[in-house]
Formats: sequence, C-alpha cells, structure tokens
Amino acid sequence: MRELIIAFGLFLFIEGVLYAIFPSKMKTMLKKLDLVGDNQLRVGGLIFAVIGFTIIYYIKS
Repeated sequence: MRELIIAFGLFLFIEGVLYAIFPSKMKTMLKKLDLVGDNQLRVGGLIFAVIGFTIIYYIKS
C-alpha cells in the first residue's frame, strides 16, 4: 500500500510540474483532447496501463 501511495504522489508531482512549467501548452493539449475519439482514448489508456504494469512487474521481480 505504501508503494501505491508513493506512485500516486509521483504522478501528482509530475502533473503539477508540467502545469507549472508549461501552462499554455497544457491548455492547448487539453483542448485538442476533444478531437480524439473515445475509442482512441480507450485504446491509448489500455496500452499505457499495460506498459505501466509490465514495468512494475519487472522491477518488482
């Protein structure tokens, strides 16, 4: 559980740094997100989830 909290904190840190350093680029990127279809977002999310799980699996073993 401790590692999950650390991972969540790292996620928030990285997101916060990106918004702090590149606020206008982040706004532009979020506006472009409307142009992406739901299926594309779903497939992209699944791909990133599998990549993240694979990285965690290899590091933990």
